[in-house]
Amino acid sequence: MPESGSAIVAGHLCLDLIPDLSGSPHSSFETLFVPGHLINVGEATFSTGGAVSNTGLVLHKLGIQTQLMGKVGADLFGQAIRQIVAAHGQHLVNGMIVDEKVSSSYTVIINPPGVDRIFLHCPGANDTFCADDVRYERMAEARLFHFGYPPLMRLIYANEGSELAEIYRRAKATGVTTSLDMALPDPSSPAGCADWVSIVRSALPYVDIFLPSIEEILFMLRRETYAELCQVANRINRLPWVTPELLSDLGQELLDLGAKIVGLKLGERGLYLRTASRAALEAMGRARPSDPAAWADREMWAPCFQVNVVGTTGAGDATIAGFLSALLRGMSPEATLTAAVAVGACNVEATDALGGIRPWAETLQRVKNGWPRHALVLRAPGWHFDESHQLWVGPLDTRAVTSS
Repeated sequence: MPESGSAIVAGHLCLDLIPDLSGSPHSSFETLFVPGHLINVGEATFSTGGAVSNTGLVLHKLGIQTQLMGKVGADLFGQAIRQIVAAHGQHLVNGMIVDEKVSSSYTVIINPPGVDRIFLHCPGANDTFCADDVRYERMAEARLFHFGYPPLMRLIYANEGSELAEIYRRAKATGVTTSLDMALPDPSSPAGCADWVSIVRSALPYVDIFLPSIEEILFMLRRETYAELCQVANRINRLPWVTPELLSDLGQELLDLGAKIVGLKLGERGLYLRTASRAALEAMGRARPSDPAAWADREMWAPCFQVNVVGTTGAGDATIAGFLSALLRGMSPEATLTAAVAVGACNVEATDALGGIRPWAETLQRVKNGWPRHALVLRAPGWHFDESHQLWVGPLDTRAVTSS
């Protein structure tokens, strides 16, 4: 049964159509998609996608009492979205907005084994979502408010993010703790051309927990660096350029902009954490850390757990859900980071965003049983490996104790 201490998850919601490509002999998009060719695929998986589903339903599966606030059309896709969500709990559709004037959002996810995904996306109702669509009166009973994927919602990022800042300003006024996740837009799209520096700067003073990916935040705040580093990553298909120095610099910048807890998702290289002062954490709202002193002025980097990767749909959202679940349960920052990467690892063991998620107790027991992690070697001044927690501690961590 869900635990007390509810979370509200709002933002992007869509229907995901995922054809089964596991039997395909093709190893690249170039050989998979050849004009005029018929490609046999397996059955399609239909699931809900977007932050409302991916983060919200994972929170629900992990035992957190969760309310969902998404917007759909009154069409067949909208009916499918609500039916899929209701299968997890009828109450989860009570916060949905059904707008007869718009079409529902959907995404076709092309996910060949061993190859990163490509998305064919229709924004639909998400482009009409605005600050007035959030039901602030429900926040009086919640501890946490999470919003996801502003770059995929036109009104949210328009006008230098005035709607996004308004959502968080009004949310903070209720005393709830606020959390924000991003998405990576097409650089040539209107979202890609938006002034993300101004958008982030206007929202973060009202955001307690900021959880973007490294690619997303570099795209938004350091576009030239993003372009240069992506060229390196494309040549070798991984992220060796994510250095401790880069993460420390970005973490400090985001704290200076107003965030209190910063988590940067690093894909196969894990999750980086940076936190603000004790005074800042104590002012975070109803879901603030249960032990602010233990969370204050921390810098850590958690490696991923070893799994057989089946699909990566919703992996970042699941990692966020694991992080927020642990925070709501009053866990330490070390345990919270571990839980986050553990839930993210469970996610990639299935094709869709929810199939690999295990109950909270089972996930923690898997860690306790000695679940091995991927090797992560950091050769940077001031960083040391904490054997007891199996993560790296940075030089900006005021509670750092050198491990033997």
